[in-house]
Amino acid sequence: MTKLRPFDAASYLTTEEHILHYLEAALEGNDPKHIASALGDVARSKGMSEIARKAGLGRQALYNALSENGNPTLETLTAVLDALGLQLTVQPKAA
Repeated sequence: MTKLRPFDAASYLTTEEHILHYLEAALEGNDPKHIASALGDVARSKGMSEIARKAGLGRQALYNALSENGNPTLETLTAVLDALGLQLTVQPKAA
């Protein structure tokens, strides 16, 4: 009998390149809940406790903010991105 495990994107985000492509794909959908969840996957891939510490947030608060039902503030978003060594950028939409 084959044993199945739930899919966990965080376990596949092992390189900087994987993380960047994953977040870029999440941003393309322009869905805030999906973006927050994807950022949560990235944070878990790096260690949620470590990212929470670097971002100056509680681990549980970070889990909640970056869940599918989370709604992180811009302050939380920028703190997490900074803790991950990333930043927001703005560019024109493709035609």
